[in-house]
Amino acid sequence: MDAQRALLDELMGTARNLTDEEKKGYREIRWDDKEVCAFYMVRFCPHDLFVNTRSDLGPCPRVHDQKLKESFEKSPRHDAYVPKFEAELAQFCEKLVMDLDRRVRRGRERLAQEVEPAPPAPLSAEKSEQLSVMEEKIKNLLEQVETLGEAGKVDEAEALMRKVEALNAEKTALAQQPQNDKVLMLAQEKKMALCEVCGSFLVANDAAERTQSHVTGKQHIGYGLVRDFISEFKEAKEKGREEEKLSREKEAEERRKQREKEYESRRRSDSGDRDKYHDREKDRDRYWERDLDRERSRERNGRGIRDGERDWRYRNGRDGGRDRHRKRSRSHSPSRHSRRRSSRSPVHRY
Repeated sequence: MDAQRALLDELMGTARNLTDEEKKGYREIRWDDKEVCAFYMVRFCPHDLFVNTRSDLGPCPRVHDQKLKESFEKSPRHDAYVPKFEAELAQFCEKLVMDLDRRVRRGRERLAQEVEPAPPAPLSAEKSEQLSVMEEKIKNLLEQVETLGEAGKVDEAEALMRKVEALNAEKTALAQQPQNDKVLMLAQEKKMALCEVCGSFLVANDAAERTQSHVTGKQHIGYGLVRDFISEFKEAKEKGREEEKLSREKEAEERRKQREKEYESRRRSDSGDRDKYHDREKDRDRYWERDLDRERSRERNGRGIRDGERDWRYRNGRDGGRDRHRKRSRSHSPSRHSRRRSSRSPVHRY
């Protein structure tokens, strides 16, 4: 019936039986809706593992649909939702395993604890009567042994003593029979074993067929699947954590190398700038020294020319002061002045 319903849903859609009025408010269920089982989408639903077993979780309250699962697997958002769904499934499975491990510990304590010896059970009326008869026989035989011993009949006395010992042994066995039954029951109980995977009690050294039947049972397989998934999830999480740590360390190393490279580049640039600055300073100093040398040379050359000219003028009577003195003396001489005026300008009468 379920297979036929699924086939009809695939061919005609899940809304095939709705009326036109009902279809107006109908919305197609998608894989990312809250009513869809995320556990079923990503791996397995624990509710499906223990059906009709002692650990039955009951039906899952959410939707299980193979078409939605296929749609989820083909969705471009599949890889983004898988970690979220797996984390939720791992949390649910860990709770199951915690409850199971608690049961396993209780079962292990039950098998390991020592059973206190119970008080002896009361004897039945029949056994009590048998014990009374034996005690009476033993008493009579002991009296006869004593009488024979006084009479010197040692051999007969020893024969009776052997009978007394046999009756005592029989009496002891009859009195301890209920305790032996209790010990036998405890010995049989200690032969039980505990399955560490699913917490079931097993008979130790049981037949291979029964052991195989347990291993292939729903409960054992279900809890094995749950434990394997938790181990796989933790390993993947630890691996992802290690990869993330290595990635961070690699990025930090790359940033450190980049900083060292930038520092080295700046240092070289600063060194080059300093070298250029020093070269410019040296060139500037050379230019200044060259200019100073030229100035000093000009000053030395200028003083030498002036000194030489002054000496030459002094030696040749062409000193500026002497020339000026001569000019003044000529200007104050009347004869020369009058001759000069007469020769150059006409004489006017008044």
